Amino acid sequence: MEVVTIVRLNPFTMPKVSPAKILVGGFASLIFIGAVLLTLPISSHSGRLPFLDALFTATSAVCVTGLVVVDTGTYFTRFGQTVIMLLIQIGGLGIMTAATTVFILLGKKITLRERLVIQEALNQISMQGLVRLAYSIVLMTLALEAVGMILLSIRFIPIYGFSTGLFYALFHAVSAFCNAGFDLIGGFRSLTPFAADPLIPLTVALLFILGGLGFTVLLEAHQRRRFARLTLHAKMVLGVTLSLLTVGTLTVLVLEYNNPLTLGQFGFFGKLVNAFFTAATPRTAGFNTVPTDGLTQTTLFFIISLMYIGASPTSTGGGIKTTSFGTIMSAIVSTLRGDEEVLLFKKRIPHEILMRALTIAVLAFILVFAVTLGLTITEQKPLPDMLFEAMSAFGTVGLSTGVTPTLSPLGRVLIIITMFAGRVGPLTLVFAFARHRRKSAVRYTSERILIG
Repeated sequence: MEVVTIVRLNPFTMPKVSPAKILVGGFASLIFIGAVLLTLPISSHSGRLPFLDALFTATSAVCVTGLVVVDTGTYFTRFGQTVIMLLIQIGGLGIMTAATTVFILLGKKITLRERLVIQEALNQISMQGLVRLAYSIVLMTLALEAVGMILLSIRFIPIYGFSTGLFYALFHAVSAFCNAGFDLIGGFRSLTPFAADPLIPLTVALLFILGGLGFTVLLEAHQRRRFARLTLHAKMVLGVTLSLLTVGTLTVLVLEYNNPLTLGQFGFFGKLVNAFFTAATPRTAGFNTVPTDGLTQTTLFFIISLMYIGASPTSTGGGIKTTSFGTIMSAIVSTLRGDEEVLLFKKRIPHEILMRALTIAVLAFILVFAVTLGLTITEQKPLPDMLFEAMSAFGTVGLSTGVTPTLSPLGRVLIIITMFAGRVGPLTLVFAFARHRRKSAVRYTSERILIG
């Protein structure tokens, strides 16, 4: 009698599956499930949503981007909107952070393989305290979203009624903290109807700025409280973020001050609030209080640079990240000073970190360049609009000059790929599919080349 042994394979315990592959596969699986749910007749008012449009919407939600081909507020039913909100929440937290919380609640033991994936997902150097960190991230996220929901409900409930207003407040709080940019206002208007009401823009801006700082920075700032006691990572994130917000606000204020389509319609305080919001939202948030297509070409070009930088590591945002930008700028300053090492806050930045930052920046540039080139072929639209669309997708921002709903099927596929690459990170995507060479014991001689 032959005995047959059945072996059940657990993807977390399969030694040949790298953490990067598990993350990429997890995001892809969640997107597919979301797309299937959004194609159900119960999800939309107009019958069955075409699968490509559902895939685009699910990718935009999971990758917390906010680019849409159909209006979220009018096209989808409450069921469809709830599916989108859940996709945003899981995508913002990250697959492994959400899964870890479920495992903890179910009393499941977190294995070494799962800890390695969590370490990759949260971009942590050590595995110590990873489970506690993931659990703290979820609790902090829910707490901040609850505060945001309460503040937003002050305006939404009187306008839309109690149940609808409360749901709108919850949806926008989740969308804001996760830097998703999805809204339910209707008519592709985002938050433009509330541009003159400081409570909503400032609440939403506070949520997506906190979400864009990164979970580890928020926890560290809460625990250590003093700037001098923070790690170099937290100092760089806070310093670069504050600098970009300040420079961005002043730049937008100057460039759009008299533009009747944007800031020109407000008094000085209204101009300041909306300039701040417009400068903060390209950091991967995707909301807008003034029409994006009404901005001047100079402002749009400036916003493209902000979208390229994006948010911070372990955050809900995309882009090359503030730390990559800060590391590269520190390297430039150190080179101009004649320093042999990259220094910041009297700390030395390791060479491998600089190489990683440069790799991410170059890969992002190549990706956006290639997608922009492809869009100019498939869409036959002006180059600035295509560059803005491609950068918005990579930075998981969600801002658009109005061309997203008019994209061709091939153009939508290009944007889907870009949003996915922007969310999981170009380096993680390369690591997931590239074969790494083993470290060689041979050390080659060096030779200088001419630069500049």
